[in-house]
Amino acid sequence: MRYLTVYIILLLTLVSCVGDSEPDIAADTIFFNGPIYTMDDASPKVEAVAIKADTFLHVGTKSEVDAFVGKETRMVDLKGQTMIPGLTEGHAHIMGVGYNLLNVDLREAKSYQEVVDMVAERASNTPEGTWITGRGWHQDKWTEKPEMTNGFPMHDLLSEAVPNHPVWLKHASGHAALGNAKAMEVAGIDGSTSQPDGGEIFMSISGEPTGIFNETAQGLVTKSIPKATKESDTQALKLALEQCFKYGITGFHQAGSSQNHIDLFKEFAEKGDLKLRLYVMLSGRDEKLLEEYFKNGIEEDLYDNQLTVRSVKLYADGALGSRGAWLLEEYADAPGVHGHNVMPMDAIEGVTQRAYKAGFQVCIHAIGDRANREVLDIYERAFSLYPESASKAPRFRIEHAQHFHPDDIPRFAEMGVIPSMQAIHMSSDRPWAIDRLGQQRIEWGAYMWQTLLQSGAKIVNGTDAPVEPITPFASLYASISRRTLAGSPDGGYEPAEKMTREQALKSYTLDAAYAAFRENRKGSIEVGKWADLTILDQDIMTIPEDEILDLNVMMTIIAGEVVYEAE
Repeated sequence: MRYLTVYIILLLTLVSCVGDSEPDIAADTIFFNGPIYTMDDASPKVEAVAIKADTFLHVGTKSEVDAFVGKETRMVDLKGQTMIPGLTEGHAHIMGVGYNLLNVDLREAKSYQEVVDMVAERASNTPEGTWITGRGWHQDKWTEKPEMTNGFPMHDLLSEAVPNHPVWLKHASGHAALGNAKAMEVAGIDGSTSQPDGGEIFMSISGEPTGIFNETAQGLVTKSIPKATKESDTQALKLALEQCFKYGITGFHQAGSSQNHIDLFKEFAEKGDLKLRLYVMLSGRDEKLLEEYFKNGIEEDLYDNQLTVRSVKLYADGALGSRGAWLLEEYADAPGVHGHNVMPMDAIEGVTQRAYKAGFQVCIHAIGDRANREVLDIYERAFSLYPESASKAPRFRIEHAQHFHPDDIPRFAEMGVIPSMQAIHMSSDRPWAIDRLGQQRIEWGAYMWQTLLQSGAKIVNGTDAPVEPITPFASLYASISRRTLAGSPDGGYEPAEKMTREQALKSYTLDAAYAAFRENRKGSIEVGKWADLTILDQDIMTIPEDEILDLNVMMTIIAGEVVYEAE
């Protein structure tokens, strides 16, 4: 029914083309001779695809598609390569992706000494007094552990190696950071500095700052770091877009943006330079921004469907690694510690209700089981208080949704709440997450993908880049195998929660489109939908599990235009 009119036109075209050398409607491009997975239940695998302008003209057998070959039609022989719907990054930070390439990228560091060496190398080429920033270190991934306080390194080694540059290194999660002595001096931080609400300055036994700033405490230092310039923002966005296209990403759910960045996205889109289908969440901490958008309404499919602004990003708690995730019971490795909320819950509830009435989707970061329960309760109250807004089909989301009490798992499907879960976090975090949660909570409530899917929930996948690299294949591998990227353990962690390959691919395509209200326009290869495609060098549905990490993108297509092609 959805595409009845289109099919009638196509049927008439096929009839009129019999015996003619030129069809009434000729395809611009036809792809054939390779596995084509559509994510359309009615026709999950086809032989060929025809594209006209920015949409799919026909999808089916090679002989059917050949009816649309015209004199100017470009014929693309896949030569056995695999075509899938364009992949959507379901939760990431596009400016962070770009800035991670401009700043010191610490994700591959295997020890604190490696972190220090990388920063010292940058300092050797940077004028003294200039801030050096970086991101990506994670102490639980280090193979060599330094002396620590509260499970985190202290600034001494870094301060000794780089004494004359203020240094600020964000944790991989983004929920904590390490500053050296010079950074704390510039920011005016010492043993007498008051602790902020929703965060913590870690202190040594002697009462001096260790250099670790958790959650909102980061703001005590970041206010002293020079703001990014328009030029650096532009460079970062260009680099991020290149990365997205290289890894087959045609859509991107941008998890929190300021007005400055939204203006930059619009500038790129107006010039036709964005191309990526960017779905933007407003920063929920910017009251002026929220007020303006709630007054004027959502912005949808701007600049030839490149840009949509129709959701709000809020934060309920912190990260598990820094013990900021808000738990119902205390941490297994920190008696008396439950984590905490990072925004007042009444403030979150107020924004949620305003957004609901204004027709905006709400996306709230919640990792711990207490945070997830609090958010689900807030959503439930909003739906009950304002039933007249239900017609707007809010499709509220919980971002990360990592750990639940079992009683709360069915509530996602019951209320239509979407869990936005980055499978790669399971691969990276599961080896040490058991220390934080203990065996029982891991087994009954952590990374519960299959249980959620069986309950009727739709899962959106992604990477949370730059927390993790932007490549989708690591998250797809994690979804299917439940193993670390090193391949352990055999059989995977809690294997009953694995996704099938079809489910994993759907979480990166059709269900990601659903979470952005665009399942009728993208997410599958169907007639009339936008021609967004990713072409891979191997068949993701049949290759051995371990080879998924070695997949390469051969071509990325958005709206029928090739935006990336491998050499």
